[in-house]
Amino acid sequence: MSLTLSIAVYFIIWWTTLFAVLPIGVRTQQESGEVVPGTPESAPANFRVLRVLGVNTAVATVVFIIVWLAISRGWMPIDIIMTRRQ
Repeated sequence: MSLTLSIAVYFIIWWTTLFAVLPIGVRTQQESGEVVPGTPESAPANFRVLRVLGVNTAVATVVFIIVWLAISRGWMPIDIIMTRRQ
């Protein structure tokens, strides 16, 4: 797998896992009992961006390593997808 393809695959995995990691451990304002006027009750009470990004990067890295191993070992042949058929 080329460097460019690796970066593209990692970015796609990172972006996809972000939506899976976002709701983990989030408490809503309604759950905490402190609703800020003008915001919905379902808004996060104490959103930690750096924690979410760190967890997401760790999860995405593990998933990327699994995908990279699958491609490099031939379990998921990428060359079939990459070759142009005429």
